[in-house]
Amino acid sequence: MAVQPDETAIIARILAGEVNAYEELMHRHESYIARLVSAHVPGDQVPEVAHEAFVRAYRSLSGYSPTAPFRNWLTTIALRSCHDFWRAAYRRRESPASGLSEDGRRFIETALATRSREEFERLARQTEARQILDLVLDRLKPLDRMIITLTYLEERTVSETAAMLGISVPNAKVRAFRAKRQLKSFLKRHGIQGGEA
Repeated sequence: MAVQPDETAIIARILAGEVNAYEELMHRHESYIARLVSAHVPGDQVPEVAHEAFVRAYRSLSGYSPTAPFRNWLTTIALRSCHDFWRAAYRRRESPASGLSEDGRRFIETALATRSREEFERLARQTEARQILDLVLDRLKPLDRMIITLTYLEERTVSETAAMLGISVPNAKVRAFRAKRQLKSFLKRHGIQGGEA
């Protein structure tokens, strides 16, 4: 079995002008980046956002420092691409419910009209639950959405989240606190009782 070249050596070749060597890095990490991106953007947007992450990584390759694994560096770029996707979506958004299917709209109306926590939890287990989560997360600024997703849905530490998004730990903590408060307020306004956060 042939030994694969070390990624630092591949990067050196790319920076020396052998641009086609970048394809080897892409092949090594494409499934990982697709999985990562698919956890943060709608399914139909995954190929585009993943591609954008690889383009950004290529353009920034001269700034890569081999003190950390290449995958970690690429992860940060991919998460920032997801963040930028949500920033763009936030700027052009219409009514939060406008993109929902008819079933999704009926589900939202039922969920928002429901005063009973047990009834809402029963409904939330149905197939439209992801749309509800997206609707609630759409209330947040894009960076806050990424922080909530990484820390509470993916259970990463605040330090990991801050490093991935290129912000300070105190900034991440403050944003997470404010975002949780905003989400609780939204749920309360619509009669949905959330658990203690």
